[in-house]
Amino acid sequence: MTLAIQQLLDSNPDPAALDAFLAEREVPIVEGASVTFLYRGRADAVDLRHFIYGLPSSQPFTRIPGTDGWYCIQNLPEASRVEYKIDVITGGDHHWIRDPLNPHLAYDPFGANSVCHGHGYERPEWTQPDPEARAGEMREIRILSAIYQRRRHVQVYLPARFRTSRRYPLLIVHDGPDFLRFAGLQTVLDNLIHRLEIPPMIVALTRSRDRLKEYGADPDHGRFIAEELLPFLEKRFPLVREPASRCLMGASFGAVASFTVALHYPELFGRLLLQSGSFAFTDIGANQRGPAFDPVVEMVNGYRNQPIPVAEKVFLSCGVYESLIYENRSFLPLLQTTGMEVRYVEARDGHNWENWRDRLREGLSWLFPGPLWMVYE
Repeated sequence: MTLAIQQLLDSNPDPAALDAFLAEREVPIVEGASVTFLYRGRADAVDLRHFIYGLPSSQPFTRIPGTDGWYCIQNLPEASRVEYKIDVITGGDHHWIRDPLNPHLAYDPFGANSVCHGHGYERPEWTQPDPEARAGEMREIRILSAIYQRRRHVQVYLPARFRTSRRYPLLIVHDGPDFLRFAGLQTVLDNLIHRLEIPPMIVALTRSRDRLKEYGADPDHGRFIAEELLPFLEKRFPLVREPASRCLMGASFGAVASFTVALHYPELFGRLLLQSGSFAFTDIGANQRGPAFDPVVEMVNGYRNQPIPVAEKVFLSCGVYESLIYENRSFLPLLQTTGMEVRYVEARDGHNWENWRDRLREGLSWLFPGPLWMVYE
């Protein structure tokens, strides 16, 4: 029992006392490693639905006697970040809702979740807009793909102070528009370039109509990136034409897509930024993650049998609260056996865009360290 809830229960609260209690506190209530979730409303039962793999996803609330209030106390390690919903159960019907008492939300392509910040977590300040950082320019380009027999749309980020007279490193980002919308990628790039933590770079933001197929170790996707998109970008923009200045980046299936391209074209890309990669594999038996993973399992199993260097430097990250933590931990020593320089980072977070956002500074600045001296213009 937390101190706040114990004091509330000891006061024999009525609805007015509960109103006053909630008005004085931010919900969820964080007291060290204990977090108290609260809900107000009529229901037969209330459950916390969190996204922490390995724990029961449904945790029951307890009614506060004499009120329509409910509470649920959970332990949460230091600096954790957890997304969740509240399941309100009435007459056997389940209604998953965002926490009405918590204004903190995280968005993804499917909607939004409520967010609990454990003790010690703070949103990195470099993810927030900086009025002193000059904004880069976003351009929309279209490339006619012979491989896909249609035009593909790609957004291109050009850094502030872009000049055609100099050459820039290239970052190709899978699910680029989602990184822009849900992970604030343009703000991060603007800030890190402004602070000289990374060099000015050109960033190609790709998207896919059939993401699970294209990103799931599909050879056609690799051909599109390496044989169509890269040559197109090199003709259109002033790029440094060497592998150490080219990076592939992606999260989840986007990480699989990035790794697969590098696997088939190891001479082209010297940097990889792989976040929460869906690197499913099997030792015994069939794949349990569904048919979309079958090509991925085949690719990863083949790579495990014959690992080769696919880049010079690889940044790998994963959340300890997501189901892919085992696969990513297993992937790390495999990559290291090839002689590639690998940095691996874990966070107390789940499979979500803000986890990936919070790792961008460490990943990008390690792969592309910026100047550490004063620059005059």
